Amino acid sequence: MLRVQSIDAGYGRVQVLHRLSFEARAGEVTCIMGRNGAGKSTLLRAIMGQVPPGAGRIELDGERIDGLPAHRIPRLGIGYVPQGRRLFGPLTVAENLEIGLMTRGRGARTRERVLDLFPRLRERLGQTAATLSGGEQQMLAIGRALCLEPKAILLDEPTEGLQPSMIALIRDTVRRLRGMGVAVVLVEQRIEAVLDLADRVAFMETGRVAEAVAAADLAADAPQFARYVGV
Repeated sequence: MLRVQSIDAGYGRVQVLHRLSFEARAGEVTCIMGRNGAGKSTLLRAIMGQVPPGAGRIELDGERIDGLPAHRIPRLGIGYVPQGRRLFGPLTVAENLEIGLMTRGRGARTRERVLDLFPRLRERLGQTAATLSGGEQQMLAIGRALCLEPKAILLDEPTEGLQPSMIALIRDTVRRLRGMGVAVVLVEQRIEAVLDLADRVAFMETGRVAEAVAAADLAADAPQFARYVGV
């Protein structure tokens, strides 16, 4: 389980997260929803050690991870796919995957499992990442994170700007990860996607989780969507 307890975090003098608490359970998809500026991406960056919390604690399977340098967090088994993908553009698909494999010492068997999930990447192993389509780049970003064999994976709006076939593939991948016992944290703004994928939904407002609700208790016209997501 990934647990965040009463963290403060921000950028310089600007505090974004205020005593935020949150948890993501193994084998579940926890969706984070909220308006722009609510702190969704900052929460993910805080978990990854890129924005060190000024207070509170973050735990993975009971082990405290806040305060660790950012490069050590993935080694513990947390994969991260940020907005913008952050691939190594001049490197090939194979080289990007190799960087993921090196992080936790994984090998050919793990790479084959990732390529089975994304067969199109197998066809493009020698192609540089910068020349892939947007959907292919997103596949590669997720595939690189999966090369860690993560206990938890953080996905920051992974379907944004993609065509329907790519969106469907990524959603299928999220379902598979849930079936594998991975704790999936998904930042998503599409209500229909959340209702289709989520086990629980955490609604963020002004740097806090204002409500955490079982997805089974939500419908498309639930007041939480208007309150926390609507314009």
